Amino acid sequence: MLAVSAVRTDARDPLGCLHLGERGEPVPAEGWTTVTVRATALNRHDLWTLRGVGPSYQRIPVVLGSDAAGVDEEGNPVLVHSVIGDGARRGEGSAPQWSVLGERHDGTFAERVAVPRDNLVPKPAGMSFEDAACLPGAWLTAYRMLFDRAALEPGAIVLVQGAGGGVSTALTVLGSAAGYRVWVTSRSAERREQAEALGAEAAFPPGARLPCRVDAVMETVGEATWQHSLRSVRDGGRIVVSGATTGALPPAELTHVFFRELTITGCTLGSRDQLARLSRFCARNRLAPVIDRVLPLSRAREGFRALSDGAVFGKVVLTP
Repeated sequence: MLAVSAVRTDARDPLGCLHLGERGEPVPAEGWTTVTVRATALNRHDLWTLRGVGPSYQRIPVVLGSDAAGVDEEGNPVLVHSVIGDGARRGEGSAPQWSVLGERHDGTFAERVAVPRDNLVPKPAGMSFEDAACLPGAWLTAYRMLFDRAALEPGAIVLVQGAGGGVSTALTVLGSAAGYRVWVTSRSAERREQAEALGAEAAFPPGARLPCRVDAVMETVGEATWQHSLRSVRDGGRIVVSGATTGALPPAELTHVFFRELTITGCTLGSRDQLARLSRFCARNRLAPVIDRVLPLSRAREGFRALSDGAVFGKVVLTP
């Protein structure tokens, strides 16, 4: 079968580590099954793997990809929850007891993928496979950031740092649908306009003085926006962090944290049950992920390059 794999890692030339070619068919272990992939979504996690930034148990070579929508062995349209093992807690040792597809186990950038049976969730009725493939990663992370980690009431003001990524576009769409006042930031005037078209109440340049402090900040950017996040949230508010694309070591400014009693919490993906609830929420509200482009799997390198160059608004989807 056709698959896209990481055959080595190189921080200076990650795309040189990509291999497109034939791969052996997946062999499901006990309790696992095979899903025929109809669409799969590209994540920054896949770029980190190629750069050698991964967990200690990362397997190379490995088929990349963690998100997918497809058809199970009985012909049912399904989503693939990408977390393998216990995603709710970490083990006592240095290695977590869970991983995502594309780390220990071959991932979804292939015609077929082996996954635990319990990881399958029904695809939302009426949603395309391309849209559905975006839900298990970026959209699940955004869903958990808003409704679990931030736990906001409708009408709350949410600041989303960065307007164009998969998580940030999901935060904008989901937050607006839930009745939040969503504000976003972006260096690009075009992206600010696009965010407002998705439902954002207002969009600002990075570092802008806001009309008032917000109830929560959704932080995926890292060093470049961290100071602004700290200064933009109200006393007692929350900053939810799910990424650090511009760097992971900003000045902590702890006086802001303890004196103003801020809560800073992390978020990585979510549970299978949360994916099922997200699926129902999208179906009920007729929400669709923002897709920048859909490419055949044979043109995966093109999608990787666009993501690496920052030339993507929303998600890149690959179709085997």
